[in-house]
Amino acid sequence: MSKLYLVPDRKDMERMCALAAEYGCAFEYNDFYLPRVMDNPEAQAEIIADYQKHRSGFDGDTMHGAFLDVTIHSDDPLIRDASMLRVRQSMEMAKDMGLKGAVFHTGRLAGFRADGYLKNWRDRNAAFFAELADKYPGQQIYMENMFDEAPDILAGLAERMRDVKNFGVCLDYAHAMLFSKCSGREWMEALAPYIRHIHINDNDLHNDLHQAVGAGMLDWQEFDNLIRQYRIEASVLVEVSGYEAQKESLQYMKHYGIYPMERERED
Repeated sequence: MSKLYLVPDRKDMERMCALAAEYGCAFEYNDFYLPRVMDNPEAQAEIIADYQKHRSGFDGDTMHGAFLDVTIHSDDPLIRDASMLRVRQSMEMAKDMGLKGAVFHTGRLAGFRADGYLKNWRDRNAAFFAELADKYPGQQIYMENMFDEAPDILAGLAERMRDVKNFGVCLDYAHAMLFSKCSGREWMEALAPYIRHIHINDNDLHNDLHQAVGAGMLDWQEFDNLIRQYRIEASVLVEVSGYEAQKESLQYMKHYGIYPMERERED
């Protein structure tokens, strides 16, 4: 089955590594997207050294790249250039660490669907990320939905990028259920050919709470059924913080057979 990922806690790495080993998980690092870290090589080195105390290498791991205020499609060249710089910094860190890939956000204004705006978003992102993918062939680039009100615009970009082997969609299922009125089936159907990575966590259907899987109101049986129906093969990040919430999520997923788990046999 596809690989599971956890968000590591640098202050609790012994338990984190034991949990990851028990469930066969890799790590997705959330330490490197803040500007104060991206502009501070010493801070980066300190973080990496902390992880290296517990890991021999980062092969197979991923990271969350820059996303705060990143607007590749901006008409303002200063904003556009700064956004591109931040994404390039993320990719350079991913390459230097030997990571499998990096996750970025769509960065669209939610609900703003003016033709010119959407064309700029698609064309500029396609050109930039195609160039980036070519420069970093050893890393996967995942584009994650955030406040997107529907899957069609992201699907259009992914279709434009279909021949770029190291580019794909990261479906954040909680974001899709929170910030759009489209059903899970509509998201899966539109994006199925392009999904390479998935983020999951739970919420109350009102706020992006990042609760343990099974602790909120999302329908995980429907999620599992749709993933399998559309034959999606993707890695899955359990995007919750802390050992206890991660363990709770993995136990829930294993018990109920939520993708990529198989259901436990009952005696």
